[in-house]
Amino acid sequence: MIDVIIAGGGPTGMMLAAELRLHGVRVVVLERLTEPTDHVRSLGIHVRSIEVMAQRGLLERFHETGKQYELNGHFAAIVKPRAPRLDSAHAYVLGIPQPATERLLTEHAVEAGAEIRRGTEVVGLSQDDEGVEVELADGTRLRSCYLVGCDGGRSTVRKLLGVGFPGDPARNENLLGEMEVTATAEEITAVVTEIRKTEKFFGLGPSGEGVYRVVVPAESVREDRTVEPTLEEFKQRLRHYAGTDFGVHSPRWLSRFGDATRQAERYRVGRVLLAGDAAHVHPPLGGQGLNLGIQDAFNLGWKLAAEIAGWAPEGLLDSYHVERHPVAAEVLDNTRAQAELMSTEPGAQAVRRLLSELMDFEEVHRYLVEKIVAIGIRYDFGDGHALLGRRMRDVALKDGRLYDLTHAGRGLLLDQTGRFSVGSWGERVDHVVDVSEELEVPAVLLRPDGHVAWAGEDQEGLDAALRRWFGEGEVRETAGQA
Repeated sequence: MIDVIIAGGGPTGMMLAAELRLHGVRVVVLERLTEPTDHVRSLGIHVRSIEVMAQRGLLERFHETGKQYELNGHFAAIVKPRAPRLDSAHAYVLGIPQPATERLLTEHAVEAGAEIRRGTEVVGLSQDDEGVEVELADGTRLRSCYLVGCDGGRSTVRKLLGVGFPGDPARNENLLGEMEVTATAEEITAVVTEIRKTEKFFGLGPSGEGVYRVVVPAESVREDRTVEPTLEEFKQRLRHYAGTDFGVHSPRWLSRFGDATRQAERYRVGRVLLAGDAAHVHPPLGGQGLNLGIQDAFNLGWKLAAEIAGWAPEGLLDSYHVERHPVAAEVLDNTRAQAELMSTEPGAQAVRRLLSELMDFEEVHRYLVEKIVAIGIRYDFGDGHALLGRRMRDVALKDGRLYDLTHAGRGLLLDQTGRFSVGSWGERVDHVVDVSEELEVPAVLLRPDGHVAWAGEDQEGLDAALRRWFGEGEVRETAGQA
């Protein structure tokens, strides 16, 4: 019996597969493509996703492949000097192309024991009280306890579920690709700098080995966006904006993207859930999409594993929708706002100038940066300490760093006094007695995703939080545990 089938082997699906395997859940990932894509849609990961990698002991791998950049404040392509001090030990941008991110997460998932089946497409599904049956394109049927659709903006799983995907259709479209050029770097820089004074969706930038990443507004929104653009389309649009096509040739890959903004009405229907682009799509402004999907998976993984293991308290799995749906809604709002501010219309330009002035105030600057990098998120856990519901930063301890204690994906009680106990929850929560000059509260309880479930000084309050997030009763072994 398969515990969880994941439809879609992109970064969201692979992150989820690895998270489930940390808890012994038997996972099968079904990916339609026979080989990983080489399309570089995302160029890096933000602070919160960097923290996620550190929490699972993956950051060194990502550092070896990517490059650290100073985190500048940017919103709607309004760039300000270095961002104000942020609540993170990893306040930088990690430049790493999406195919590399996907490769590293796939390696992590496989090492953890996930099974990956490529060239496998889901075409049908049905569910009952006991599980989900999936029909594949070759007629094969598989059955699992749960199914998670991580299969992109055109998600087959979402459509088969009949979940609404309301929002705004694409009004504008852009062409994106990587190709060689004959123009000199000096000529490209001069022309692009001038055009981007007004047209923020235009750009040519080197991506290594003599190849340039090219983005240019398309003439119109294509009805079928699965049809790749041609090199001639790129040339025509480059000439339209720049008066030259820069001698583009020998494309590595070509694609198109629009500014559709939509969100699934529900992230869960019975035993089927949605994550990543299957649950939300938006313009790629601020580079938030891939990061949002990885963080969906990080929130969902331990909760779904708890449900399968049989110890999840009532409502834990539903809290995935409760917590993550509003987060994505805010991302949709901020990308809508950024898109409006990047318009060449006089009114939008006037508001843009005003916002640029406001961003010179440190609090405004920090607020917008925290939105983009996702460290301002606070889940609503009710009244309590100021840390409650926030993710805990990677504080320095006497014997190391906090995130080094979270690699196993379990709950964690950081006890600075030695007076507290996790009692019968020791199978699910690690109890660490250590101190940090950065932490003023006597003790904090972290969920497996690093969010603070309790902070305080009384055992009774701690017990209530343990019961709320880690249930009661014994853990049963899952079908896939060794």
